[in-house]
Amino acid sequence: MNWRAIWTIYRSEMARTFRTLVQSLVAPIISTSLYFVVFGTAIGSRIETVEGIDYGAFIVPGLIMLTVLMQSISNASFGIYFPKFIGTIYEVLSAPVSFLEVVIGYVGAAATKSLMIGLVIYVTANLFVTLPVKHPFAALGFLVLTCVSFALFGFIIGIWAKNFEQLQLVPLLVINPLVFLGGAFYSISMLPPVWQTITLFNPVVYLISGFRWSFFGTADVGVGLSLAAIGVFTGACLLAIWWIFRTGWRIRS
Repeated sequence: MNWRAIWTIYRSEMARTFRTLVQSLVAPIISTSLYFVVFGTAIGSRIETVEGIDYGAFIVPGLIMLTVLMQSISNASFGIYFPKFIGTIYEVLSAPVSFLEVVIGYVGAAATKSLMIGLVIYVTANLFVTLPVKHPFAALGFLVLTCVSFALFGFIIGIWAKNFEQLQLVPLLVINPLVFLGGAFYSISMLPPVWQTITLFNPVVYLISGFRWSFFGTADVGVGLSLAAIGVFTGACLLAIWWIFRTGWRIRS
């Protein structure tokens, strides 16, 4: 394993983040505050508790997941797309670096950025509500796994995209609706039985449910299913990336 190559890619990507540190941190803080104003105050005044949990606290895991998913995809997709766009990706491909080392460098940096933002949102949320974490190590584990898995997915999108517009296509039209319909701001037990069954086909439900369990000890689906869903999704992304580098799809052409 060429750790120097991994560190070089990782450091380069992280340096780009720190050049825009204010925007990277201020934006999620403002967004979090706005969500609390809209959902926590307006809706929270009508729905005081969900499953015995204060509504303002109940929405925090979903809010963190919403931002982390979008940031992981955005950071990873732009991180690999931009070198492809300006042609510097060929320098990486011609270097004595394996595809695994390239992926670890880019995806590791994207996951780190998203993890930082997720922690910032958690700290910000504590300014609004009292937020217990019953299983802190499980919460951190779910957060890290989500950052890595969706950074891998974003890496695939960055390779697939032919222009900057396509970079935003999947996050805005697919991921964002899935998060909002995946129990980010409500429990799926509040839905009619038919819609509860339909909602279970949404993979994001399992991520949010497992993450919320680590906070409050309650979940819409089993924790084991949540971990299995993340594992299957991560494995599928790794398999897709292996195929991309093996065939050179959208990279060498």
